[in-house]
Amino acid sequence: MNLPPPSNPLGKQQLGFMRDLASAMEMPFILVCGILAGGAIGFFLDRALHTKPWLLLLFGMAGFGLGVWRVIHDLDRQDRKGGANGC
Repeated sequence: MNLPPPSNPLGKQQLGFMRDLASAMEMPFILVCGILAGGAIGFFLDRALHTKPWLLLLFGMAGFGLGVWRVIHDLDRQDRKGGANGC
């Protein structure tokens, strides 16, 4: 039995705005999680290898760099698809 697709209660423009808003709300978490994950790895390696604080700083900066790269990559991908206004 073929059912019709569900109707969209939001307009197309509102749906695009909601996607953009969700993406914008995700970006700070990506940055913070990258820094925390890198810092945690560096912290535990520092404790195991007795190299305080060098690996913590190195992996924290690497986590920040990867977080920035991920945000730029996501924004570029979103821009290629077209944002809420289809530009």
